[in-house]
Amino acid sequence: MRRVIYAWDYIEWGGAQIHFLALIREARKTFETVVVLPEGTDEQFLGFLDAEGVRYETFKGNIDAKPRSSIIAKLRRHWVRVKSEYAMLRKIEEVGIDAVVHTDILPGQSLLSLVWLCMRTNVFITLHNALPAVPKWRWAIWKLKFGVISRFDNFHVYCTNKHAAAYFSRLFSKRVADDIKITYDSINPVEIDTAREATFDRAEALNRLGIRTNKFLVLAVGQFIDRKGRWTFLEAAKKVISQNNEVIFVWVSPFLPAGEDAKRVDSFGLGDSLYLVRSDDVGTTRQDILKFFRVGDIFVLPSYIEGVPIALLEAMAMGVPSISTNVYGIPEAIINEKTGLLIEVGDSDDLAAAILTPFFDKELRTSLAKNGREHAVRNFDERVAARTAIEGYNEALAAENDREHS
Repeated sequence: MRRVIYAWDYIEWGGAQIHFLALIREARKTFETVVVLPEGTDEQFLGFLDAEGVRYETFKGNIDAKPRSSIIAKLRRHWVRVKSEYAMLRKIEEVGIDAVVHTDILPGQSLLSLVWLCMRTNVFITLHNALPAVPKWRWAIWKLKFGVISRFDNFHVYCTNKHAAAYFSRLFSKRVADDIKITYDSINPVEIDTAREATFDRAEALNRLGIRTNKFLVLAVGQFIDRKGRWTFLEAAKKVISQNNEVIFVWVSPFLPAGEDAKRVDSFGLGDSLYLVRSDDVGTTRQDILKFFRVGDIFVLPSYIEGVPIALLEAMAMGVPSISTNVYGIPEAIINEKTGLLIEVGDSDDLAAAILTPFFDKELRTSLAKNGREHAVRNFDERVAARTAIEGYNEALAAENDREHS
């Protein structure tokens, strides 16, 4: 049985890793699968791999994705990236490259690593989000790097939404751009139905975390970071509770803020109207996380940069009325006022108004919940995305075989 290696070099987990899990479930039917990831990866995600029976191998070193302002800090971060990718590549080589390596590193940052892989095997990358606007000189450098990797016939690209595919088509060669396949960030309908039908005591779940149970609950799930719109969320929360003390806000994240971030959270003065919860404290399994969506009266994710966030799709599929931003791939999931509500990015007034609208309109909540669930289940089934990915692997291997025998 030939091997597919899934690899990345950061310790945080989120939608990208859940997306890879969906691919792995399907790939394991015809391939040996191995995950290569850094030491220090969150134990909860490792638990997800263990629950699926997925083999994983670790290496020392991981990138630091936090923004840096000074030149020296940026150079240090770049050097950390180089060392981390080198360690990842050595581990991949140690595991044994056979059929396919699938990763999500970018040509603009990691061209040499991708070239190294392409000289050894079939390489697939998954791209989730269009990149922020950059000066023309930087775009020209990216264009050059993306063009170099495009010269390898065994290099292939998946995008998790149409917006990202349209964006990256401008950087790759025509051959690669024409071959980009959409493997949507997606949900597992079986997992969703199991979580919806399971016995669940909302009051008990909230009491266990010290959260008030008699309030209208606005839920967010995802990394508590800038690009997820955390400060917009808190600004909107402050505006909402100044008008209505029947609303509370809960954000579930793998990591909680510390240091200056924690001080900034405190500066909003939200008191017991805000609860920041570690996902580990919600539960250790995927079912625990999915069932917890049922505590929410509405779901909010005010992201600045996003493909189609899996947490949003899961909330919709679980039947929670959802609000998110009109950016990147999100409008492929939320059709405004039909399958959810769209707000403008960074606009806390818009978000506060969007939260209060379904608070006062139960009929709207019911409609958004029903339509959102139907749309998510119908259009974002992970089995479809996974089959698309596996078909791509098999096509690449067939082309490789043809080249070897020509």
